[in-house]
Amino acid sequence: MKHKLNRHQVLIAGCGDVGSQLGLNLITAGCQVFGLRRNINQLPPGIQGIAADLGQPDTLINLPQQLDTVFYVVAAGARDESVYRQAYSTGLRNLLEALQQQGIHPRQLFFISSTAVYHQQNDEWVDENSATEPDNFSGRIMLEAEQVALNSGIPASVVRFSGIYGPGRNYMLSQVSRGIGYPAEPPRYSNRIHRDDCVGVLQHLWQLSRQQPLRPVYLASDNRPAPLHEVSDWLAQQLGVTITERSARRTIGSKRCRNTLLQQSGYRFRYPDYRAGYPQLIADFLN
Repeated sequence: MKHKLNRHQVLIAGCGDVGSQLGLNLITAGCQVFGLRRNINQLPPGIQGIAADLGQPDTLINLPQQLDTVFYVVAAGARDESVYRQAYSTGLRNLLEALQQQGIHPRQLFFISSTAVYHQQNDEWVDENSATEPDNFSGRIMLEAEQVALNSGIPASVVRFSGIYGPGRNYMLSQVSRGIGYPAEPPRYSNRIHRDDCVGVLQHLWQLSRQQPLRPVYLASDNRPAPLHEVSDWLAQQLGVTITERSARRTIGSKRCRNTLLQQSGYRFRYPDYRAGYPQLIADFLN
């Protein structure tokens, strides 16, 4: 059974946390939204589920015929090279092939990538034009998938998110609440974007794409890269705890992400830095 056209049809492939929130926003904007994922029972009301596995081409059937936009917003289930390749480059190829076989020609494709594609680690500033020579499999596979999107024949934009924080993402809060912070030397810059701004950026670019051609790549990170020790010390102050241990684990590289292009496009961050974004998360964490 083919889906009927109802205003702007949008397909969100890998419709998890960010994708679901985006879908709800687009429904409010008048779109008919389809969420493609293995378990559609977790989709919020209003998003029409398509039960399929991006790694299994034979499940990618009966896709919406009048698609306006495709958002590819998947998350690898494990930090494993084969899992990453299946989720990103292979999964995207499978979806694009299914669209082509079914004669579906979207107006716009968005591929959600990561700042893992950058190799810089000595506090350099990076933007959309910076070199990308990652020495890890995650960055290499992301770059490979970006090229699949940009060479798909569909007008496409890649959106590179930095570290996403927000509801349900409490790693640093949990660590600091136990008195564990980060060392001040050497300073390690971190870059972040609130979940709500991830959604806001994608909706903004979707709206912009209806008015003008987009740039091929956008770097989406908030306005203020910050050293990890500064963030952990500030969180400790807000939580009323004392840092008794400083650990450098989970720190990879040190770069500073510049969001000038995104701001020039007209986007304004709801949470321009961590001090704006964390208070509600802290309140929820303490409750």
